Amino acid sequence: MTPAESAFHTHYICDRWESSEGCMEHTGGNAYNGGHMGKIIFYEDKNFSGRCIECSNDSADLTCLLNCCNSIRVESGCFMVYEKSNFNGNQYCLRRGEYPDCHDWMGVGDRVCSCRLIHMEPGSFSMRLYERIEFGGQMMDLEDDCPSVMDRFHVNGIFSCNVTDGNWLFYEQPDYRGRMYLIRPGDYTRFSEWGGRSARVGSIRRILAS
Repeated sequence: MTPAESAFHTHYICDRWESSEGCMEHTGGNAYNGGHMGKIIFYEDKNFSGRCIECSNDSADLTCLLNCCNSIRVESGCFMVYEKSNFNGNQYCLRRGEYPDCHDWMGVGDRVCSCRLIHMEPGSFSMRLYERIEFGGQMMDLEDDCPSVMDRFHVNGIFSCNVTDGNWLFYEQPDYRGRMYLIRPGDYTRFSEWGGRSARVGSIRRILAS
């Protein structure tokens, strides 16, 4: 068993294919995810057809089981999907619903190589933003959505941040547009630690339980 297959062994896996007897499936193990329920299904073809796999937790490498991804169904929970393995590349936040084509989640191609279950707890949201790396420069507190970082804080970029409560999304452009980045509780000493290509953050939104 390869490292990637071993990492996926704790997930619920489903391989499906069409036959004269209908849709068949092969199931593996189930993962205990600490009480957080989530289920996402990746399909190789559009409109929920072709080979598929199910996942109920984080997976750093889907490539051992999925050649491409052209449609997704989120049956429960909220997931971040990534175009590269190990939670790298473009990120997309997917809530419960159906995405029959990669354009429905604003994907730039048919590659989904890793995913992360977003653990959403009820309660407050709180983070501190900084205009310099390693928590330097002006400090800005945020507890709600911010459609325009420039209008609210009068800064051109966010170079580091500290999240004490809640999961957030950074967007490169105002009004929640452009590339997005998942920001979980913890310290980020520089923008590269959340996957940013630059310090550009145009808007910020809380990930609320739906």
